Amino acid sequence: MQPKTAMIFAAGFGTRMRHLTQSTPKPLVSVMGKPMIDHSLAMLSDAGIKSVFINTHYLADQLEDHVKNYPFATAIRENPDILETGGGLKNALPLIGTDPVFTLTCDAVWFGESPITELEKHWAPEQMDGLLMLIKKPNCIGYAGTGDFFLNPKNILQPKHKADAAPYVYSGVQIIKTDLLKTIPQNSFSIWRLWEKMLAQDRLFGTVYNGAWADVGHPEGIDLANRKAANV
Repeated sequence: MQPKTAMIFAAGFGTRMRHLTQSTPKPLVSVMGKPMIDHSLAMLSDAGIKSVFINTHYLADQLEDHVKNYPFATAIRENPDILETGGGLKNALPLIGTDPVFTLTCDAVWFGESPITELEKHWAPEQMDGLLMLIKKPNCIGYAGTGDFFLNPKNILQPKHKADAAPYVYSGVQIIKTDLLKTIPQNSFSIWRLWEKMLAQDRLFGTVYNGAWADVGHPEGIDLANRKAANV
């Protein structure tokens, strides 16, 4: 079954943004001429995803007012505590339902084909519990990390763990089943807790994006993305 629903993780404090998020939530910071969350919402709409849930926490009123411009999007406020990515997804399940779902962060922009439609092409629910969109490090803009994953010949993910570096970066976009969330008793936790359960069963896969991807979760990344867009 192809996912028809998505969740955008948008509750964070945006600490890497420094001064840009003192009075503005990170998803409303402008990138390439519009709020970064608008890039994510347009990408989902263009791919035919008509039911989108967005978790909010920091400066939630501003973001919730903005989301009202999108009839297919629903804000879910996390209050009083922020729930992280895994907890945020678990908290949204009464609205999302039981089918696989797209999840994405909004602090990235893409140069190339839609990662949503590209993931759909490779999604095989009979063998996968999760499918992550990966970026080769040379195709990352504004990223200074050491990578996140290796891929085996069957495209099953292998975490970097203690290796000095890994060739693939997690882009923040995935298709994921949510069944195993009920086995995690905590309310606030990282999506890694869910991934670990899938990794243990060789059910977490990756596919590699052919275009470029920009980490716009910090001011330098925004500048680089704006320059890249100007030269496309």
